[in-house]
Amino acid sequence: MKSTPLPAWPYPRWLAHRGAGKLAPENTLAAFRLGASHGYRMFECDVKLSADGVPFLMHDAELGRTTNAAEKLGSGSDGVSDIGGDHPWSVLAQLDAGSWHSRAFAGEPLPTFESIARYCIRNGHFLNIEIKPTPGTELFTGAVVAQHAARLWQGVAVPPLLTSFDIPALEGALTARPELPRGLLIDALEGKPWSDWLGKAQALQCQAIVCNHALWNTDTVAQAKAAGFRTLSYTVNDANEAQRLITLGTDAVITDRVDLFRPA
Repeated sequence: MKSTPLPAWPYPRWLAHRGAGKLAPENTLAAFRLGASHGYRMFECDVKLSADGVPFLMHDAELGRTTNAAEKLGSGSDGVSDIGGDHPWSVLAQLDAGSWHSRAFAGEPLPTFESIARYCIRNGHFLNIEIKPTPGTELFTGAVVAQHAARLWQGVAVPPLLTSFDIPALEGALTARPELPRGLLIDALEGKPWSDWLGKAQALQCQAIVCNHALWNTDTVAQAKAAGFRTLSYTVNDANEAQRLITLGTDAVITDRVDLFRPA
């Protein structure tokens, strides 16, 4: 399959997953700082909305794994919701998002998207924002996150890359701020041919496809590039697998092992 030249891609090859992989509490400013100390200039993070519409960083829908919500709020018992998106930011801002990881990070707060954006912009870092909606808010979350990203990066040469597994979230982002680059996240083919996923990415006017690394092979990379997409992989923590993906000609690798891979 003949490939056509793709537009210049302004992002680095190496992305630090959730800030610093597993070396610091994920999706916190401390993680971003640690990732940067290892030489990383691009970060992946997860963004969702509080009940009052404040974008903040968190992967899970539930608060329990990465905060002290059960202790602080009694969430998960007596009818108190454990869903982050059910609480206003004034409540979420009080939570400890570091102690679950280790004592060294005790007291690390959940960060707002705006605080992370300002850190990245001020330091010349790039950002891959995974839109991670609370179930039932996909379209709205995609639109709000895109609007905030456009506002925060106004006048900055390289905007953030917006990605999501949720089609409605990407539809919301496309409708709200079509000028921002988007990427479709894919975990498994789920019995569908590869061409179906390419078609979804084309319908969403995506610039990139971000795959579970095992899905990339000679054929899928060639098809994606022929269709005009950049090719990114997650979450790659093995040196042999990273080299396989580089040899295939993929564009970027998302890793937890910021201590193993030195970004050029």
